[in-house]
Amino acid sequence: MKHLIAAAYVAIASAGMAFAEPVAGTWKTEASDEGAFLHVAIAPCGANICGTITKVVGSDDTSSVGKAIIWDMKSKGDGSYSGGKIWAPDVDKTYRSKMSLNGNALKVSGCVGPICRGQTWTRIN
Repeated sequence: MKHLIAAAYVAIASAGMAFAEPVAGTWKTEASDEGAFLHVAIAPCGANICGTITKVVGSDDTSSVGKAIIWDMKSKGDGSYSGGKIWAPDVDKTYRSKMSLNGNALKVSGCVGPICRGQTWTRIN
């Protein structure tokens, strides 16, 4: 019985920490050359951070809605995240990724070998 109570306590405490993740929320990506941008919902997924595309604005192609764009991102506890992957829908490539949170700005970057790309996303909520 003590083990069951201890396990329940750990589960509840972990859930509270996950909900307190500062990067959690909805983010707006930078606009493409055509003016289209995405809304991305970032939230804890297990012990890591994940992001899902929730909306496409300025484009008729909404096929990426509901797809994961960020996964396996690990918090370093200081507003920086690393160890994850990011999918770039415009080129359909997946990159090793890292993120850095500064207030309502999230710097997101990804690399394949020596080739890197990055954007600064803006918090919507």
